[in-house]
Amino acid sequence: MTGDGFTPPDDRWTRVTRIALPEAPAVVAGHGRAAIFTADGELLLLPAADAASYLRSVPPPIVVHAPATFRRLGLRPMPAFDLLELFAFALPGRPAAPTPRGLALMLDFEPPTGGLEAEAALLPELAAALLNRLAQGRDIALNRDAAGLAARMGQAGWGWAPYVTAALGKPDAVPSSDGLRVWKRLPEWQDAAPLPPPASHPVGEAEARSRLAAMLGPDAEQRPGQADYAGAATAAFAPRETRGDPHVVLAEAGTGTGKTLAYLAPASLWAEKNHGGVWISTFTRHLQRQIDAELAHLFPDPSERHKRVVVRKGRENYLCLLNLEDALGPATSGLIPSSLIPLGLVARWALVTDDGDIQGGDLPGWFAELFGASTILALADRRGECIHAACPHWRRCFVEHTIRRARTAQLVVANHALVMTQAAWGGLDDSVVPTRYVFDEGHHVFDAADGAFSAELSGLETAELRRWLLGAEGGRSRARGLKRRIEELVAARPMLETPLDAGLQAARALPAPGWSSRIANHHPEIAVDTGRPNPTEAFLRLIRHQVLARTGGDGDPRDYHQGGQHGGVWQGSVRGAMECDVFPLGPDVAEAADRLARALARIAEPLATLRERLLARLDEEADDMDAATRNRIEAAGRSLNRRVLAPLSAWQNMLHALTEPRPAPGSRPADNLFLRVQRWDGARDGDVGLHRHWLDPTIPFAATLAAPAHGMLVTSATLRDSGDADPETAWASAEARVGTPHLPSPAIRAAVASPFDYARQTRALIVSDVAGGDIAQLAAAYRALFIAAGGGALGLFTAIRRLQAVHARIAPELEEAGIPLYAQHVDAMGNATLVDIFRTEEESCLLGTDAMRDGVDVPGRALRLVVFEKVPWARPDILHRERRIHLSEGDPKAYDDRIARLRLRQAFGRLIRRATDRGVFVLLDRQTPSRLLSAFPAGVAIRRVGLAEAVRETAEFLGAEFPGAGFPAAGFLGARFLGE
Repeated sequence: MTGDGFTPPDDRWTRVTRIALPEAPAVVAGHGRAAIFTADGELLLLPAADAASYLRSVPPPIVVHAPATFRRLGLRPMPAFDLLELFAFALPGRPAAPTPRGLALMLDFEPPTGGLEAEAALLPELAAALLNRLAQGRDIALNRDAAGLAARMGQAGWGWAPYVTAALGKPDAVPSSDGLRVWKRLPEWQDAAPLPPPASHPVGEAEARSRLAAMLGPDAEQRPGQADYAGAATAAFAPRETRGDPHVVLAEAGTGTGKTLAYLAPASLWAEKNHGGVWISTFTRHLQRQIDAELAHLFPDPSERHKRVVVRKGRENYLCLLNLEDALGPATSGLIPSSLIPLGLVARWALVTDDGDIQGGDLPGWFAELFGASTILALADRRGECIHAACPHWRRCFVEHTIRRARTAQLVVANHALVMTQAAWGGLDDSVVPTRYVFDEGHHVFDAADGAFSAELSGLETAELRRWLLGAEGGRSRARGLKRRIEELVAARPMLETPLDAGLQAARALPAPGWSSRIANHHPEIAVDTGRPNPTEAFLRLIRHQVLARTGGDGDPRDYHQGGQHGGVWQGSVRGAMECDVFPLGPDVAEAADRLARALARIAEPLATLRERLLARLDEEADDMDAATRNRIEAAGRSLNRRVLAPLSAWQNMLHALTEPRPAPGSRPADNLFLRVQRWDGARDGDVGLHRHWLDPTIPFAATLAAPAHGMLVTSATLRDSGDADPETAWASAEARVGTPHLPSPAIRAAVASPFDYARQTRALIVSDVAGGDIAQLAAAYRALFIAAGGGALGLFTAIRRLQAVHARIAPELEEAGIPLYAQHVDAMGNATLVDIFRTEEESCLLGTDAMRDGVDVPGRALRLVVFEKVPWARPDILHRERRIHLSEGDPKAYDDRIARLRLRQAFGRLIRRATDRGVFVLLDRQTPSRLLSAFPAGVAIRRVGLAEAVRETAEFLGAEFPGAGFPAAGFLGARFLGE
């Protein structure tokens, strides 16, 4: 079938006047069943087992997202015509949810209605539309090498190849690798003169309000507090009066205020007036893209926005052209021919990408799901192996382009981790450090600082350092060691070669390949490549033994015991963990720590000498040194400091702490040391290590980032704890979470209430008759509520095991009701893809954990119900134990409550994003304390009801606006749950 209808089959595909399509069935899989549109035009709706049997007997099918399709049908991966692959080739760099509806919307089709059958029937039409796009654009520059590339991908087994070459008017195209060598077509960056420091002109409130009005336009939705917020934010852009004493504004903006545009108004004004840059930081890469999208209001012209705005991430997020070239070797030589297909699609994308970001940028998130995350990870510099100016693609490098754009940009959109790393190192790729910051999602500053300023002496970290220094030791890895990366800088220079060789020899004291299996056995000696016991592996073996001795069991990595620490075991992520305190030390640990500290010193000392002598060349050879060599030496100096010397110093300090007198019990420490064994799949050791965290990570945050800045705006919808009866206490707690008490002057406080009428727009219910530990009851509650809402529901969990168990029980019945169900840790998709699908498929439901609680921004009909499994208490680990003791001002219970209330506020905030939204929030924890209910906005009436009443009220409240939210089905499921 094509856009012109069916024609008789001809071998494996059908030719019509304009387009050829595969003569193959089109398949859309649900839970427990699948719709198949056969090549003869027959529609079949089959149970999953029958559909799987059918697909084994026919040509490769047309699907959308093959891994997810086959997983739902219980099939192993098999050949398929995946429309997502065709989409990535035909429309590279374009966004689309990876579903039939998502592709239909992207291609300007009417979204399919009528369930799986309608979607299956639409797939051939979508294929024809994509091929028509190629046919219409066969003469554009993007498609210059497209036919030869498609033919080359066809040699590697890409099923779409003959249809693509035919659409491009070159059915007999000669296979060519020219389209893979994309670096030849990319522009080179040009250096510019360094910019002088910015001026210090203030931004007036009236100016900010005027800029905001211009950005919004005359037809914008009226938000009364938005202009007030913009005016208050200008205080963060006032001239600094005293060194080390920045202007800090804490601004809480209720959901719906429009805070992003409100702070962009004064930030952009300051950048224009002072010829400087403002760094806007948020918590996740996905939120970075959301802010970037909002900047279209400020710079509607994409080319102008590209000049003035940069989205900045770490190097590990960008396509490395040298890694791409390296990957093409085995792909084109026949060693790994299948990899040529994803590499060909990456090459297509590289021609159109805005900045080369392959992690959350304009390369679709589902790309890694189709071809494996390792395919994408291998194309980025995730291991710090960049050779900078020695790279043949350096002048076309996406990272270098972004660095240079950021130097002259007015607004740089970054994430908390990157911004804090930049401050700690005094710059990222140079010595430039911003003076003005905006921290959006400011409630995450504490956690981001906790990660940025912590240290971890673990098997994975030390083995990674060994690999960075020595390179690949066997296997097929392309990892380059330090000697290979800087050999041209040290060759024939004994003063440099000698310390390099000494440091690399000493690095063999770090864990060798296979370390994990060795330390898991209980033999006292660990033979490694030197023939002597490896001091790192010996230390890790002993601390692992201590953790196992002092915890109560292995645990399951998908469980998260909310109520407290169970035998020293806690789990809160895909990887479970066991923890114990460092003191009292187990037998022989102190001695092993001392040996390891001395071994690490033997690595650090010669490499510190190497760095010092390398940098000395910059002065000694200043008259003769070319710019490329200077760049390489400066980069090598930064890498040695950050990748080697800094972690070695931290690890040595941690080891020395083990041999010093132990702190008195109950005393307040500056930092906290503990031991952890990370588990995969509930049984296998993933890692073991000694961890150090600041008790209060806002201390280094204030010292390294806030104090050197001139101004800083910290903003969020949930800065304050609404459970504090005293407003001063609420503000003080918010300030403590972002470090302002550690600065000379107090923060300026501002708060703007949400414009939403929560009493009218929402309902909040606590279900009193569901036993959370009973999966059958929990599943019945989710099923009944989801059907009552007619879909559009987000289900949040505190444990992966319970999420998976509930999903397995409710997915088939929801599918029968016409409600697709997606889930983290179940579907073969990443979080960003799942959210995109949830936003696009308005009748779908989504199950998730913490990442979904904070990362879902879905306005409108697509999200109308949030169901939370349990109160989101803090993870009861050792670090939390110490903080609730020492940071709670004598009230640990209140400290726990504050964290839970803020998380509930964040979850509730997902529900209403616009004035026209309506939604229901349901908490399935009958033990929810009343003291937590102040987490909900003023005006929200919270009622404790039984499940049947919750189902009825959900259906009634949403039914008026969403006719699909039918009461009879909801009532039926509620009654069935109650045993009627």
